Amino acid sequence: MRLERTEDGVFLSANVKFDLPAVVQDALLKGISMYFVAEAEVYRDRWYWYDKKLSTTVRHMRLSYQPLTRRWRLHVAPGAISNSGLGVTLGQNFDSLEEALAVIQRISRWKIAEASDIEPDSRHNVDFRFRLDVSQLPRPFQIGAVGQPDWRIAASRNQRLTVESAP
Repeated sequence: MRLERTEDGVFLSANVKFDLPAVVQDALLKGISMYFVAEAEVYRDRWYWYDKKLSTTVRHMRLSYQPLTRRWRLHVAPGAISNSGLGVTLGQNFDSLEEALAVIQRISRWKIAEASDIEPDSRHNVDFRFRLDVSQLPRPFQIGAVGQPDWRIAASRNQRLTVESAP
């Protein structure tokens, strides 16, 4: 994970490495969409109480397989993706699962805070979390996924935001 502080704001770049378990890959091949969520929170240190949350940014990703065309489809949105409508999303097609996973695993220059949110004389921390969101799976898969380690894909990292700015 790398944080970059510019006059435009705070940007996060990260590489999340994981392998899809066989049960998740099997569900994808059967036409079940998988939902991934990346979250970033910026906190300002306070000595007298809990740290103050300055911003929260979320990115939702839906990966699906199209059996008729044998292509993978990835939708990326700032809000939850529902089946009733995609809303504002970025959609991309891929020829292989590896190509689609490479895009999911690489987050590049994601704006997580405005420059005005960051106080120059304070210390700041960034909490980053990435996970497979099983709550958006169909109900039978949610029930089957409870307590199964194969359905758990998660990563988290906390990093201090440094004072130096990007060139």
